[in-house]
Amino acid sequence: MGLFVFLPLVLPLTAWPVARLAESRLPPRTATRLLSVVAGVLAVCSTLCLGLLMIVGTAQLPGNPLPDAWSDPEVRAALPYDEVAGRAAIPALLAVLVSCGLAAWRQVRARRRAEAALAGLPETSVTVLPDGTPYAYALPGRRRGRVVVSTGMLTALTSRERRALFAHERAHLAGRHHRHLLTVHLAARANPFLRPLRTAVAYTAERWADEEAAAAVGSRRCVARAIGTAALLAPPTATPLLPAVTGAGPVPRRVAALLRPAPQSRTWPPLFTAVGLAAWTAAFGTTLSALSSVNSAVTLFLTLRAATPM
Repeated sequence: MGLFVFLPLVLPLTAWPVARLAESRLPPRTATRLLSVVAGVLAVCSTLCLGLLMIVGTAQLPGNPLPDAWSDPEVRAALPYDEVAGRAAIPALLAVLVSCGLAAWRQVRARRRAEAALAGLPETSVTVLPDGTPYAYALPGRRRGRVVVSTGMLTALTSRERRALFAHERAHLAGRHHRHLLTVHLAARANPFLRPLRTAVAYTAERWADEEAAAAVGSRRCVARAIGTAALLAPPTATPLLPAVTGAGPVPRRVAALLRPAPQSRTWPPLFTAVGLAAWTAAFGTTLSALSSVNSAVTLFLTLRAATPM
């Protein structure tokens, strides 16, 4: 495996520049998708390499259930600093699995609580709850999901601002933004170096919905007013993985972006720009991480196969 096995653990650093620049210099749709894919691939690669390190480290422990041949010097020689790295990977991988498991469990619990609150109500695309507390969020479902809004929120908005709010939440459902949010959330749990991407996607997903709402309503100022009003009234969202009109990202930045012209739609930034170079750097780091993890996995497999008696 050589030193290649360690590369996926640190290559997420190559995505930091694009995480910072994508928020303001890429269309929100492009930024959300790009950062989600990069975060997901980098997280899988780093977790895979931790697993490879753990195999070598576990094989050295007395009483382990693995074949004795897996602890032979030939196997340990495939991993640099095997005594330190192999054993350190054991608690590290366990921490990753526990952290991701807790995050997924909290997401499921939040979804179930939200669904339980709507039990017995008609399965319409919009559900209005008689609650004086102002809130609105998009609740994903197996089919199309639904928009949940309180009467307290509706009474605080004008009719046109209500249209903007509904368009914003429908954009979250149509774009499956909860999947992007969950991907980067778990990725950040798997590798702390990916936390800037989680923060960026939480913002760009809201900006994506803002732009979709502005196109649906036909007024960027109206959406900006709806966002500002809702942010002043609504409490913090219960979970960052249920998209809401007052969701992540500094609201003043979102409002300011809506008061500017709509961003140009493009699938990939020009190369000879700051964001273009950052995007290509992230793509190179992601590709290198994938190649390194595959190389390490194949090398360890062949080494263990050769060491294991037939």
